[in-house]
Amino acid sequence: MTATIKAKKSNDLAFPQGIKRYGLKGILNLIFRPLPTLESNRNRYGDIYYSPAFSSFPPFIVVGNPEGIEALFTADPDLFNSGTSNAAFQPLLGSQSILQLDGEPHKKRRKLLMPSFHGQRLQTYGEIITNITQAILNGWQKKDIFSMREVTQEITLSVILQAVFGITQGDNYQSLRQQLSCYLDLFNSPLYTSTLFLPILQKNWGTWTPWGNFIDQRDKVYELLSQEIDKRATTKDGEDILSLLLSVTDEQGEHLTKGEVMSELMTLLFAGHETTASALAWAFYWIHFHPEIYHNLQDELDTINVDTDPMEIAKLPYLNAVVSETLRIYPIALFAFSRTLKTSWEFMGYSLETGMSLAPCIYLVHHHPDIYPNSKQFQPERFLDSQFSPYEFIPFGGSNRRCLGYALALYEMKLVLATVLKQVNLKLVDSQPILPVRRGFTMSPQGGVKMQVI
Repeated sequence: MTATIKAKKSNDLAFPQGIKRYGLKGILNLIFRPLPTLESNRNRYGDIYYSPAFSSFPPFIVVGNPEGIEALFTADPDLFNSGTSNAAFQPLLGSQSILQLDGEPHKKRRKLLMPSFHGQRLQTYGEIITNITQAILNGWQKKDIFSMREVTQEITLSVILQAVFGITQGDNYQSLRQQLSCYLDLFNSPLYTSTLFLPILQKNWGTWTPWGNFIDQRDKVYELLSQEIDKRATTKDGEDILSLLLSVTDEQGEHLTKGEVMSELMTLLFAGHETTASALAWAFYWIHFHPEIYHNLQDELDTINVDTDPMEIAKLPYLNAVVSETLRIYPIALFAFSRTLKTSWEFMGYSLETGMSLAPCIYLVHHHPDIYPNSKQFQPERFLDSQFSPYEFIPFGGSNRRCLGYALALYEMKLVLATVLKQVNLKLVDSQPILPVRRGFTMSPQGGVKMQVI
């Protein structure tokens, strides 16, 4: 039996308890030891607590229980701004990404982008995903040892290049692939990760400095994308997302500007590639770390063959449960997007003033003892035995800020897992548990999950 961790309040308490201020040690813990730090704070202050400003991040209320998440996600979206809370992403994504938009501009952009990730488009992406994965499998030999995180990054980057950018093999494909890989790999380094959280380190003193090198690598990516956009501007009838971005118009018949298209491509690159690559690496780890889960999944995969419709593969219940539990136990993003109040608001018994931000904590909700007993154990059966509400299981956020590409991410994870496990026997090189580490704004498996073909 478990006890709910309540937000600590009394009749005369109109504001959540929480941390008074962050010293250097507290800031470093938030950056490099976020999971134990979040758990320690919840144990001390409750499910809902105050986090003061640190570095470039404003003060906010951490919301870590389903009741608070429901109150936040079901509130009128017009109560909040979210784009202003995402300022930290601007160096990565530019200033015109959907993540930086609020109000009517956000609604319009979301409406324009939505068709790219649903319906018939998913059918088209399914063939791309399986073909890319198959091509990588064809190059494996028995006893090969590799980092699964590097393999899944290769797969997801290829999917982005083909399904999103519409680029296939050729000089442009190789140039963009190589430059994107160099750019993304910067965040394997704790030093580069620190620059995203500490503006004092964001000084461009030349390419020999971390921030200068980051800017240089980013500008090279931007230049290649700019060339691709210019080249494709006259041929907008492709099935890829770039073609859609170049062809769609709003109610006034206006196209997206080049800067807006560029920002959305960068958003899709980070939100749809980095996150899915890490989630897939985690899935391979958990499946092979628990032999009974591996065998249960193999039994289910024995019911399909190479001719099975990818959409049917995506409906396999145990495969879905494995993917869901992967996204639950170590969510790639620890928080959903913050909401900043445009007016005062009564929230969960507290009186909050204009300008206060509320941050839904995915990790704390996914490890809430009332919802997920033994939450540190990987148990896919949770998702076979129970149906969790959109306030209890929130790997993609929720409300009007739910990740647009969630359906594609789930689809890609399931197809890659099914394609690999159906054909290749793998094992973990090391039997020791793997822990999550910071990779930019996301969490990734430490060491990349070393695996061997057997």
